[in-house]
This record gives sequence, structure tokens and C-alpha cells, in this order.
Amino acid sequence: MAHDASTRGYSESAQALIGQYESVAFEAVHRPVLHLFPLAPANVLDIGAGTGRDAAALARRGHAVTAVEPTPELAAWGRANHPRSIRWIDDMLPRLATVGALAERFDLVLLTAVWMHLDAAQQREAMRTIASLAAPGGRISMTLRHGPVPEGRRMFDVTADEVSSLAAEFGLRALHRTETPDMLGRQDVRWTFLVLEASPAAEGRP
Repeated sequence: MAHDASTRGYSESAQALIGQYESVAFEAVHRPVLHLFPLAPANVLDIGAGTGRDAAALARRGHAVTAVEPTPELAAWGRANHPRSIRWIDDMLPRLATVGALAERFDLVLLTAVWMHLDAAQQREAMRTIASLAAPGGRISMTLRHGPVPEGRRMFDVTADEVSSLAAEFGLRALHRTETPDMLGRQDVRWTFLVLEASPAAEGRP
């Protein structure tokens, strides 16, 4: 998989990131939106899965989980340390060509600390991709980062209103939003949890 500027810095920082990601529990990270996640076994897509922390937690809850991670060091750690039932795929937004080739729809799509790496044009293409992968009535849970860009990284700040407006163009409605402080204690960083929902009627989506 050819990687682009959106993943810049992740391979070089992989060891530090592994410790960082795994230091916070899935339940703590997603507490503001857990009540919107499916309870019954569902088909879940974790885009930018990192070490597989969230994918592992969802797999343990009985879901069928596909973890998408383009940074080989993070994916390798996840494969070695988390449930073998997770399906790992080397792919990335905005196209997710390999995932699209599966011809599957997903009841829950996670984008945790992912959207900020996409520029405006990529966000539009990515939203089209996500809408095409969401099952009827499926939900997309994403976090939007607000704060200074770390050295060596590529990030763009975007508001929940902007993302919700773009999502509406592709048949996704904003279901929930919550503002939270940074889970790692960084005073200059905050997050917005945004949950989108696909129409129950799959047909007619752009």
C-alpha cells in the first residue's frame, strides 16, 4: 500500500504511539458515545485502527471487526497482541479501495483521530467512501481534533458543523456530538465526538 502525507511521522513514532494508545482503555475513550454503538453482534469497520485497541475491545464483545491501518509497525503490533479474529487490512482514506473490494456494508464505522489528517478535497472523497460502506441505518463514530499540530505531522482543524454539512450531502445525518478534553491530558488539545447515521433506506444515497 502506497502511503501519503497523511500518515507522515507515524512509522517513526510507532513505539511511543503504541504505549500511548494502549495506555487508555476503549471504554474510557469512547464513553461519550458507547450508548450509540450496537449491542448485538455487528459488522464493524475501524479505520485508522492503530494498535487495534478499539478493534480488540469490539471483537471481545462479539462483533466481526475489520481493522484498517496503513502504518505497518502499528498493524504488526496489533496482529501480535490482539485477538486473531480481527481482520487486518492495509488501506487508507480517502478511497479505501481494498475495503471497497470486499463488497461489504458495516453497521458501525470508527474513525478515531483520523479525520484531521485529510485536507478538504480528501474529506469530500472520504465521506463519499464512508457513506458507501455504511449499512442501512449504520452509524459512523468519529473524533475531530482541535489544537496545535505536532511537529512533523500533517493535520487540519475542522468543526463538527462543517463535517455534519458535508455528511448530509451523502445521505448521513448528524445524530450526536460531544466536546471533550484530551484523554492524554494535553491542555491545548480538545476533541469533538461526532456520530453520523446512514438512512435506513440504502438506495438513493449519492
